[in-house]
Amino acid sequence: MNSRSEERSGAADDIWVRRADAYDWAALGAALDSHGAAVLPGLLEPAACAAAAGLYDEAGRFRKRVVMEGHGYGRGEYQYFATPLPPLVAALRAALYPPLAMIANRWAAALGETVRFPEAHAAFLDRCHADGQTRPTPLLLRYGPGDYNRLHQDLYGAHVFPLQVVVLLSAPGTDFEGGEFVLTEQRARMQSRVEVVPMGRGDAVVFAVHHRPVASPRGVARAMMRHGVSRVRAGARTTLGVIFHDAA
Repeated sequence: MNSRSEERSGAADDIWVRRADAYDWAALGAALDSHGAAVLPGLLEPAACAAAAGLYDEAGRFRKRVVMEGHGYGRGEYQYFATPLPPLVAALRAALYPPLAMIANRWAAALGETVRFPEAHAAFLDRCHADGQTRPTPLLLRYGPGDYNRLHQDLYGAHVFPLQVVVLLSAPGTDFEGGEFVLTEQRARMQSRVEVVPMGRGDAVVFAVHHRPVASPRGVARAMMRHGVSRVRAGARTTLGVIFHDAA
């Protein structure tokens, strides 16, 4: 099964569509407009978190493993899933994309951009794949004591969906200490603003990948966004990253 058929299979999983539809997307959109991030509480139940985290040790699930220290990315490691994506990951990708595409299109219009995102994720993947972005980008990230992730943006090619999702699979205060999810915002002629997003196990954060529209004296401007993870002080922290564009 290729990545596009995997996404279409995931889209048929009504339980995740219903779960995504149950969120107040107007309120989430307002939070994204104001802060560049919004939390989806309780997206995954504890059993689903444990099952997803357990995939990390199944080597055949992944196309690439990255040890961050060797690349100057921080400390810790992550693995990109191979095709076909695990059913849960494919289902989350397909179910969360439609409401996020509405926000993405509103942002594009506000910024005067010509790009528009289709209603279904499979159609957006077709666009990526037609231009050679065919490698799946969802990933699992694992951090231990002293590990962290430097501020960065996950772009991967010309086609970039402007929002992405990270799901916390470990329990803060029980499985690990520290390891806060951090965003920075940079506006023209201003110092950077930092946002720390508190999450519990199974919560997800939606955030801007590279920029978002903000009011400025001249109308609407781009605020540049980066994200990272602060130092894990104790224990082990595992997250699932759901990126909606594929990689070149």
